[in-house]
Amino acid sequence: MPAKDIYHDTVKNALIKDGWTITHDPLRIRLARGKNLFVDLGAKRLLAAERGFEKIAVEIKSFTRPSDMKDLEEAVGQFVLYTCLLKRYYPEYILYLAVSEDTRKRVFEEEAGQTLIEDGIIRLVTFDIFKEEIIQWIH
Repeated sequence: MPAKDIYHDTVKNALIKDGWTITHDPLRIRLARGKNLFVDLGAKRLLAAERGFEKIAVEIKSFTRPSDMKDLEEAVGQFVLYTCLLKRYYPEYILYLAVSEDTRKRVFEEEAGQTLIEDGIIRLVTFDIFKEEIIQWIH
């Protein structure tokens, strides 16, 4: 099992407060030759009785290294890889990158981060680290 991000429980609690049911902690992607990858959380919530459930996978990143750009490079690579594998193994799940609101402002309002959002490469969910609440969903 992979190590949990420092905000793992914070994001988990925020999702629950936001009406999500945690279905996987972590969501395991079992690859064909016995390898495993782990997305931090899988969750679902009822859309409407006749429409069924909305399902998401959430990869949590704290961006605590000295270089935000190195953290961003790693997060994007992981996000792209997980997105491709989820399409193959769990096509009903939509992947989100969970970052604190401070990280969104510091990293994703800069050109590199903004470009990733504008070009549809990543989807973000931001959270308040103290209130353990979802701030916004960015598609």
